[in-house]
Amino acid sequence: MGVPAAEQTLAILRHLASQASPLQASAIARSLELPRSTTYHLLNTLIEFGFVVHYPEQRVYGLGVGAYELGSGYARQEPLQRLARRPIAALADRCGNSAHLSVLLGRDVVYVIEERAAGRPLLITEVGVRLPAATTASGRAMLASLPHPQVRALYADREAFSLEGPGAPTSLSQLRRMLVDVRANGFAAEHGEVTEGLASVAMPVLDGTGYPVASVAVTYPQAEQSPELVERLVAEVRTTTRMLSRRLGG
Repeated sequence: MGVPAAEQTLAILRHLASQASPLQASAIARSLELPRSTTYHLLNTLIEFGFVVHYPEQRVYGLGVGAYELGSGYARQEPLQRLARRPIAALADRCGNSAHLSVLLGRDVVYVIEERAAGRPLLITEVGVRLPAATTASGRAMLASLPHPQVRALYADREAFSLEGPGAPTSLSQLRRMLVDVRANGFAAEHGEVTEGLASVAMPVLDGTGYPVASVAVTYPQAEQSPELVERLVAEVRTTTRMLSRRLGG
């Protein structure tokens, strides 16, 4: 026996996913032959859990970041780790610095692989550690690759920024400027904002739809920083992210 509410909720998500742009609630109700009151109730529930975004100016509804996370979830689990472990280890060996792979969960990054280079400083980005995305190079790399509506949905109010860490933007406009710079540079960076004395460069791993399923980063001592070192590390990270993206159909 089916569960009507569950079936209707899934029908709304599938219908939104099949559309080229967000829809009005009345159009959703009409296409799915649902009562308008039921449609609004289910949409509000989906908004609460991040699977749908409401754009009040246009009075339309579209998929939220929760739907994107769910859709790319397979790549953030064991398959991604199996695909990435050896390339991340090879990256650390080539760079002589620690390398790690992280995924985006809401406004946080979670580290899923870390390869420590011998004789280099210990990092706080151990496997399972969760940090504010806008504070880290890894998070900034992924945020810069998200569609603009998804970034706006993640950082919809001031509370979203008050929960971020030191060095993070304090408003949506600041975040947008930061992400514009990331896209212009072709990589993300942070300088002592996660751990004093350490800096990182990062780039996203993209799936076949262009969604950032993960981020690869290398962390090095700020005292060793030079344009030549950063250029070399970025080139090595780019090689690794392109390899992983190809393996994921990107």
